[in-house]
Amino acid sequence: MKKMKKITGREAEMQKLKYYYEIENSEFLVVYGRRRVGKTYLLREFFAEKFCFYFTGLANAGTEQQLLNFQLAINEQTHNDFPRENSWLLAFEQLKSVIKQSTQKKKVIFIDEMPWLDTPKSDFLTAFEHFWNHFCAARNDILLIACGSATSWLTHKIFNNKGGLHNRVTRQMEIMPFTLLECETYFLSRNIVFERYEIVESYMILGGIPYYLSLFEKGKSFAQNIDLLFFDGNPLLKNEFQNLYASLFRNAENHIAVVEALSKKIKGLTRDEISKATKLASGGGLTKVLLELENCGFIRQYQTYNNKTKNALYQLTDFYTLFYFQFIKNQSISDRNYWQHTLDSPKHRAWSGFAFERVCLAHAPQIKKALGISGVKTYLFSWKSKNTENQTQIDLCIDRNDQVINLCEIKFSVHEFTIDKSYSENLRRKIGIFKTETKTRKAIYLTMLTTFGLVENEYSMSLVQNQLTMKELFEPA
Repeated sequence: MKKMKKITGREAEMQKLKYYYEIENSEFLVVYGRRRVGKTYLLREFFAEKFCFYFTGLANAGTEQQLLNFQLAINEQTHNDFPRENSWLLAFEQLKSVIKQSTQKKKVIFIDEMPWLDTPKSDFLTAFEHFWNHFCAARNDILLIACGSATSWLTHKIFNNKGGLHNRVTRQMEIMPFTLLECETYFLSRNIVFERYEIVESYMILGGIPYYLSLFEKGKSFAQNIDLLFFDGNPLLKNEFQNLYASLFRNAENHIAVVEALSKKIKGLTRDEISKATKLASGGGLTKVLLELENCGFIRQYQTYNNKTKNALYQLTDFYTLFYFQFIKNQSISDRNYWQHTLDSPKHRAWSGFAFERVCLAHAPQIKKALGISGVKTYLFSWKSKNTENQTQIDLCIDRNDQVINLCEIKFSVHEFTIDKSYSENLRRKIGIFKTETKTRKAIYLTMLTTFGLVENEYSMSLVQNQLTMKELFEPA
């Protein structure tokens, strides 16, 4: 009997899986999330020996190979000798036989990387629809789990299906990257000790993706580990960027062109600006690319304050992709200790500023909790003055339904941050310009979010209403 490994984090997800397993209904659960985020690991370790059948699609394989792989899996797991079939309809008939013969109270069927099975002219979806609608749904003892990283395929072919699978998904679960607290817990579970400042920087580079964190080595410093992943003679993540996008998108060149354009404009680009930067026509093709990137968690779309939807900005939010374009692509780096040698360089300081902004945005629930407004409806956005002379921008604005707007200044620093006279005057000017241009009547609270806090002086005491540090980002939401 296989013993389930201790799973770091994922408490809420495991509670849901337990409920779905124990409920006396057949359930169709779709689990999705970014590649490397730990979807398969969670399901495989949680259910351990409870699977009735577990099957993983093959990347870049045709229908014949997928069916052969299915045949090998079903015979190996059931110790049967089913003949090889040449259609998915007949393959699912064999799976029905396996389920009927099973003595398990709940039959857990796990189909991993389902998007890869939908090869051209394979009729996979037709057979799958028939399997669920005419067999599984008529029973009360099946937990059918479909999983995949290609969220755009799942959205289009499963969630928004107009045919036999329309409204058939009974449960869905998005597996998100670890929070900072979960990253800290994960490192401690492996006896890897980093300061919280270093854990924050790991998030700025890797975004809380469990697979990437699993590559860290005990006994090496944080900077040594980053060199091992990216800058060593044969770095562990040497081909990760190409593999990441190729595995998620067909004809990924356009998706890569969009994220590269967005990597050069930290605050984001409008649709028209993306079209101009990438030379992609602003039609249905670009719409599809943007939607797929958004569904997979690589970019986000947001409106600036009181702006119209047509002027929405698209912003790159995937930490690893940002890091790749800043430090890996088109860089001829022969120094195997590059990250250790670049820690205090101007390039590192410039990158760390906007990367820390992304970390804060990814932990908005923690920020709201620290401000005591968890239950208040809010809208989060970045803001930039329309006046070209001012060039004023604010990292993060929290527009609250209780007639307050928090203007958040975010500073990444190795020490306590000091607000001097000059910076104080700049902050007052920002607040004034924001009030004038937005014409808001809400109260404005200046909120400083720093790594180690503020040096207490006359400027910080008179100007700042809320002061948060990275410590608050490590709190449960």
